[in-house]
Amino acid sequence: MILQAISGSSPAKMDHVVAHDLGRDLAKKATVAAIQSYVKRYEQYSPRTTWTGDYQATVALRVKGINLEGRMDIRDHEIAMNLDVPFVLRPFRGRALQIIDREIGAWMARAKAGEFA
Repeated sequence: MILQAISGSSPAKMDHVVAHDLGRDLAKKATVAAIQSYVKRYEQYSPRTTWTGDYQATVALRVKGINLEGRMDIRDHEIAMNLDVPFVLRPFRGRALQIIDREIGAWMARAKAGEFA
């Protein structure tokens, strides 16, 4: 279902891991709160999250006609992501990872401060 940017090309897999020290359950609470916030904030991109297990989810959104999809696994000390990145968006990989790291860090800090206890 991923939009292929160039005929015959396929999305590249992008793996990324962000460490945390919250434990799995609190990290999930922070992740759920973040997702709920983003669904409201970025509704124009039709964000969707489907929990496929207690700590695993698929996420998807549509930006400028391009479908983006990925998987997320909340682990004891890290959040692991595997994203499908269409060819046309590959040059923005570094910037995207910076934003992901910053956002996850901010939500984990809120959890650590007791906001989601």
